Amino acid sequence: AAGIATLELLKKKAADYEQLAADTENFCGALASLLAAAGIPGRINRFGSMFTLFFTGRDVTDYESAALSDSARFARFYRGMLDRGVYLAPSQFEAAFVSFAHSREDLAKTLEACRSAINEDLVKM
Repeated sequence: AAGIATLELLKKKAADYEQLAADTENFCGALASLLAAAGIPGRINRFGSMFTLFFTGRDVTDYESAALSDSARFARFYRGMLDRGVYLAPSQFEAAFVSFAHSREDLAKTLEACRSAINEDLVKM
């Protein structure tokens, strides 16, 4: 009964989940644009509100292709984001999530931290 009640509640909130996925898609698109503007190869794999950033110019479809991405660059990005108050998973093989707790203002601040980390920490590599 609890499972069915949960599914019914989730069905009623379908529009909220669609908006969450759209906000995540917009965020990932903006992040991809920041990387492109800086001349840094990057791929973002996304499903719904979950995404993973890989520093590579190739599509990432499995572990082997993920392992070819630039893990040193990811480590610099990770530390740069920490320095700016954004806590990401420490491995390029882990996903990030946007949740209902993240406002559009939070996403904008995170993108600004990304812009700063990209321009100040990654372009110099």
